[in-house]
Amino acid sequence: MVWIRAAALAVPGLVLAGVGLTHPAGLTVATAHHWWTMHVVLLPLFPLLAVAFWVLLLGNRSPMAWLARIAGYGYAVFYTALDVLAGIAAGVVVEGDGQTGDQAARLIGVGDQLGLVGSWCFLVAGALTAAALVPGGQRVVWPGGALVLIGGWGFLENHIFWPFGVLSQVGIAVGTALLGLAAGPGQRRAGRG
Repeated sequence: MVWIRAAALAVPGLVLAGVGLTHPAGLTVATAHHWWTMHVVLLPLFPLLAVAFWVLLLGNRSPMAWLARIAGYGYAVFYTALDVLAGIAAGVVVEGDGQTGDQAARLIGVGDQLGLVGSWCFLVAGALTAAALVPGGQRVVWPGGALVLIGGWGFLENHIFWPFGVLSQVGIAVGTALLGLAAGPGQRRAGRG
């Protein structure tokens, strides 16, 4: 059961890495249709990274776990805003206008600012999730936590662009799986209180 849960926790990052392999390097008239339709597909996928943290924290009622959940929610909200504005809206504008212009640049600029907030929330959620798992973890959680943070930093810097964004998602996937293995079945008991 622990291995199945760990594998399931890795799925969001691995799927995002796979989609990232097709992410255009930039938004142009030639890439606009793929750009915005890909971000429609990504819309329900990005928040699943926060869901992985929530699953890891099931049954953990510590203040740190609650802060991690709140940060995960912040990531899901603000990163979704990036996806909608810089991904879907900007792509539709460029495809419709047949050129890149000020409207698309403004959408991308606002989206990037909101995505930055979301990315920082992701990093905070990852750090707090790992820290919340430490007291009850029967095994060491630091390798998984470190991979989530390293991957999260790459995510902040590179979205899911090839190569570093894709590799960051793989790091997040492996990190969340390792956190799931490290927490094990004893975590639910340990985090209550």
